[in-house]
Amino acid sequence: MDVKLRQQKIKMWKDNLARLEEDLKVILEKKGVAAAEGDLSENAAYTMASEDAETTRVRIEEIKKLIRDLEKGE
Repeated sequence: MDVKLRQQKIKMWKDNLARLEEDLKVILEKKGVAAAEGDLSENAAYTMASEDAETTRVRIEEIKKLIRDLEKGE
């Protein structure tokens, strides 16, 4: 892969990573607010925020791996 193209892809993925990390912060804040509302076993907002946080964490790890691979030149 062309070096310039690789650098562009790395920048794109790092930008995506930064957005996802910000999204995760917002989700965790929502989760905290939902937790403060009481009974977590019947708290749909808390459950949804927990699931969203886990999905976002997985996406973050996938993007980090993509970035590492691109930086290695794979």
